[in-house]
Amino acid sequence: MLTLKSPGEIEVMAEGGKLLAGIMKKLEEKVKAGVPTKFFDELAEELIFKCGGEPNFKGEGGFPATICTSVNEEIVHGIPSERILREGDILSLDIGMKYKGYHSDMAVTVPVGKVSSEAQRLIRVTKKALKRGIKKARIGNTLGDIGNTIQRYVESQGFNVVRELCGHGIGKELHEDPQVLNYGKRHKGLKIQEGMVFCIEPMVTIGDWRIKRSKDGQGFETKDGSLSCHFEHEIAITQKGPRILTKE
Repeated sequence: MLTLKSPGEIEVMAEGGKLLAGIMKKLEEKVKAGVPTKFFDELAEELIFKCGGEPNFKGEGGFPATICTSVNEEIVHGIPSERILREGDILSLDIGMKYKGYHSDMAVTVPVGKVSSEAQRLIRVTKKALKRGIKKARIGNTLGDIGNTIQRYVESQGFNVVRELCGHGIGKELHEDPQVLNYGKRHKGLKIQEGMVFCIEPMVTIGDWRIKRSKDGQGFETKDGSLSCHFEHEIAITQKGPRILTKE
């Protein structure tokens, strides 16, 4: 069921989203070779509680941690561990928080030291795909317009979008309707209305878009072992256009 948010609710979500973006910035600053991925989980949890929020990923579908740390071919839902980051890796940080009764969710992919030119381009294209998708999140457009824009741009750059995972509505629940696909047809799908709040999160691969479950049963990774990248913002639909809630 689609739940539209009032202006007051959107303001509360924007407050939480701004705090979450600040936490993400602090995590990004700590990314370097030699650091175990569990470090980011511990720091994120400390910062979330410090700002008055609470972790919302922990326990979701059995997930055991506060954030997701996905490296290289891992697409999403990587479990933080003793795994040490190496020069040339790319790390996806996906974090969420519940604040004043409402959820926030965002993700970035960060290079670890000096990475290959191909990895740099993958990060740049995925980030730009998100930006282009957000521009289509306007009253009167459809969710298909968002997905089609992301897909066409990504494929024009020689990469692929993951089909089996998608963005989602968000509010008092972490995952609400609607599903927000990263592919589709223009003018198709649900019409975008004022008061909708959802996450747009392109997941892009250098190789094939098909995926498989990680051995831990939580994560997803590319079936062919190719590099994957993930960016995500939480968006509110207003009369003035899309409002990014997860930014400082």
